[in-house]
Amino acid sequence: MLQALPRIGRRRALLGSVAVCAVLGLLLWWLLPIGPDSPRGTVTFSTGTPTGVYQKYGVLLRTAIDKDLPGLDVRLLNSDGSQENVRRVATGKADFTIAAADAVEAYILQDGPGADRLRGCARLYDDYVHLVVPRSSPVQSVADLKGRTVAVGPGGSGVRLIADHVLAAAGLDPKTDITPHTAGIGTMPALLKEGRIDAFFWSGGLPTGAITQLSQQSGVRLVPIGSDLVAKLHAQGGGSRYYRAAVMPADAYPPAENGSSVQTLAVANVLVTRADMDADLTEKLTRTVIDSRDRIGAQVHAAQLVDLRSAIYTDPLELHEGARRYYRSVKP
Repeated sequence: MLQALPRIGRRRALLGSVAVCAVLGLLLWWLLPIGPDSPRGTVTFSTGTPTGVYQKYGVLLRTAIDKDLPGLDVRLLNSDGSQENVRRVATGKADFTIAAADAVEAYILQDGPGADRLRGCARLYDDYVHLVVPRSSPVQSVADLKGRTVAVGPGGSGVRLIADHVLAAAGLDPKTDITPHTAGIGTMPALLKEGRIDAFFWSGGLPTGAITQLSQQSGVRLVPIGSDLVAKLHAQGGGSRYYRAAVMPADAYPPAENGSSVQTLAVANVLVTRADMDADLTEKLTRTVIDSRDRIGAQVHAAQLVDLRSAIYTDPLELHEGARRYYRSVKP
């Protein structure tokens, strides 16, 4: 009897260990969706400049994807902006991106490589066009930029595309009536503070961190872009039809706006992928984008404007089949 006790104890300990492992296994299965329903592999997401909203949104979206789709490895690539983002996805150098609708349309009209493979997943938030000058500047309108040095963004950026259109609508030749500077949002504020440029254009979600910081450190203001330019922009055709009159709220950059809202232009951003992207993965990623609105919006104000009711309208792109499945699944 004395010899049997150790064997019984060992048996009970073994059974207890098995039970504990079973319970832990069930808990892990319940808490972590790592089963066959979780896509696996690596996807590349092209974002934007390090101080822009695209990049910050991409970082936060990756965190949300890591939580919802733990089998998926999301790699982020910085970029100059919308034009480069569209080209990367179309040519297979990235799998997903955010791009402004005008840049997508321009790429399609130029018949860029892989343009026919581009698909939309969701309409996200709007970019607002900023024209920033020192507070003491005599510039009161876009037309007043004539003869001045103006930062219009790198060649592959969405802001370059918009700046060229806006300048032309105001009757200025972007190549000869101003001295264009190719600085991006990472260096524009410093160049303005140093007096090396007279103004800069920026297009981004509200607020853009680099402009918030500039407005707090230096005396700057935002030049109104009048609604009278909208008709002239639309008359240009192509991607310009996506610009619309908008108002930048007074609380976007309080030091620069001095308590007043600013008339400007806006253009919608679209989550972009390719037709050959796996439908199941695209469906689940689109779901995460919509479901993570409040989590991301707590840190990126623009993301709060992502709306399920309008997300389905990804013009000028056809919806990806996976995204279409998602919207069908949540249709009331």
